[in-house]
Amino acid sequence: MPGRLANKSALVTGAGSGIGLESSLLFAQEGANVLLVDINVAAAEKGAALIQQRFPNVKALAVRADVGKEADIKAAVDRAVAEFGRLDVMFNNAGIMHPEDDHALNTEEKIWDLTMQINVKGVWWGCKYAIMAMRQNPVDDVKGLRVGGSIINTASFVAIMGAATPQLAYTASKGAVLSMTRELAMVHAREGIRLNSICPGPLKTPLLMDFLNTPEKKERRLVHLPMGRFGEAVELAKAALFLASDDSSYMTGTDFKVDGGLTSCYVTPIGEPALEPPASLV
Repeated sequence: MPGRLANKSALVTGAGSGIGLESSLLFAQEGANVLLVDINVAAAEKGAALIQQRFPNVKALAVRADVGKEADIKAAVDRAVAEFGRLDVMFNNAGIMHPEDDHALNTEEKIWDLTMQINVKGVWWGCKYAIMAMRQNPVDDVKGLRVGGSIINTASFVAIMGAATPQLAYTASKGAVLSMTRELAMVHAREGIRLNSICPGPLKTPLLMDFLNTPEKKERRLVHLPMGRFGEAVELAKAALFLASDDSSYMTGTDFKVDGGLTSCYVTPIGEPALEPPASLV
């Protein structure tokens, strides 16, 4: 059976680790050519090599880019189109959670500005250049290829609910991603371009685990998780695949929560989880 992204091409930012790496592998497994973009190009290159080893029938390339620089994002999108002939999926996943991000009285302006530059402007520019490319996608009815495409932006559950363990700049930036995604989804809804946000709950990724660097910090959050565990990056990758594929053809402008029930919870259950989390693809 052909994969859900057969003959398509995808660009994933933050592809060197975590959600981005797992998504790149899953997109390739489902038939997509993938451009892995990361500021750590060595990590992206390892991911691209792994894809080529496992899935020799697709192409995988690594590109260094700082998503906080518009020229870098434009160059990455241009490279994807030059290499693959089209861009069907844009996953604006790269972002930061700065360890000095705190509440309104403690967060320095430089931390706020850096967070907004990467988490908000980076997504804006990713959407901008992806839209321009997707408008030009050639149609091939035999291969099931059409104009337009799917843009996925990584937001967060913190854009939906508040916390007394503040990371003000990060939270504000992810709220901006939700609003921006909804508006762009409406603007481009009749062009065959869909835009959706993924709102992950707390995940066992390097980004969060570096932030939650003590047992106390981890437990402070685990007590609020109905499923009794942090999420896995591969679980977000599966959600991204759904939004990337035609399985979600009637979805645009959504805040797609993948949070283990966190945003629906008042009191968590007791006991240990009955099931093990899914295995990583890496």
